[in-house]
Amino acid sequence: MTVRRVVPVLRSESVEESREFYGLLGFEEVMNHGWITTLAAPSAPQAQISFMTADLTAPVTPDLSVEVDDVDAAYALVRAGGAEIVHPLQDEEWGVRRFFVRDPAGRVVNVLSHR
Repeated sequence: MTVRRVVPVLRSESVEESREFYGLLGFEEVMNHGWITTLAAPSAPQAQISFMTADLTAPVTPDLSVEVDDVDAAYALVRAGGAEIVHPLQDEEWGVRRFFVRDPAGRVVNVLSHR
């Protein structure tokens, strides 16, 4: 399993203001689903930050997203390690397969692969 990118997810009711602020630092919008918006640096597209009002299908808002090349393998490893699964492995309508797991400090991690 390979990690492709890590993106902090900030819960925010001020998405437009956040987009404008981070735009001053050179970030541009690369995804907007209404409830989650992701910005990236054009010169380094893997440098990203997301803003979320609330997760569309999960009971909690994650603190960060980790994209991997094989989410099923990641899920098996995390479960075997005894970590708390916060949101089960499932396919989402916007083209990702994902699950949420709680890290030892209590942060919720969205682990995903694009389909």
